[in-house]
Amino acid sequence: MPHARADRACSRNRLIYLVGPSGSGKDSLLEAARSVLAEQGIEIARRIITRSAESVGEDALGVSPVQFEQLRKQGAFAMNWQANGLCYGIALQIDTWLQQGKSVLVNGSRGYLHQARARYPDLLVICLEVAPQVLRQRLLARGREPIEEIEQRLARNAHLSNAQAAGMKHLDNSGELGATLRRLLTLLQEEGLIARCPDASA
Repeated sequence: MPHARADRACSRNRLIYLVGPSGSGKDSLLEAARSVLAEQGIEIARRIITRSAESVGEDALGVSPVQFEQLRKQGAFAMNWQANGLCYGIALQIDTWLQQGKSVLVNGSRGYLHQARARYPDLLVICLEVAPQVLRQRLLARGREPIEEIEQRLARNAHLSNAQAAGMKHLDNSGELGATLRRLLTLLQEEGLIARCPDASA
């Protein structure tokens, strides 16, 4: 891809909306990509969640439902949604980053995609996927929910997977995280959001 300087990112102040089922490895991928994307001028937004236990494995801020509702009423969120009995928010800071010419990656929700597209029409949607049997094993291994809730998550994932959004990019994370990270960086390069693919490994 042609660019003026090989050592300079070509961020186009675009929102990168990463989605995928719980257990697909979004948190691990974001953590593996954090330093590489920072070097390329891409910010990773910090989520605000109404249960601190859900923050394990990601750089999230846990708040109470009352605190979350206060933030929502104050207009502190660029985006917010509910899923699996929890409330999730993305702070307005992402709009500042976008206005500064930076691209921003957020850990989003497929159920909120329509609203996200309405606010950010040019957003890049990337869906992290894993084989169903791998997803089931990961959810069981992390031990956060009883089997009934796991089955509900798997059923919700199957339903959302059948309603694919137009233009959605797909990344398979059934294998090694390092390979998924390299595919993510290649995709971002193809979209013109980074100037080159750094030599990254997880």
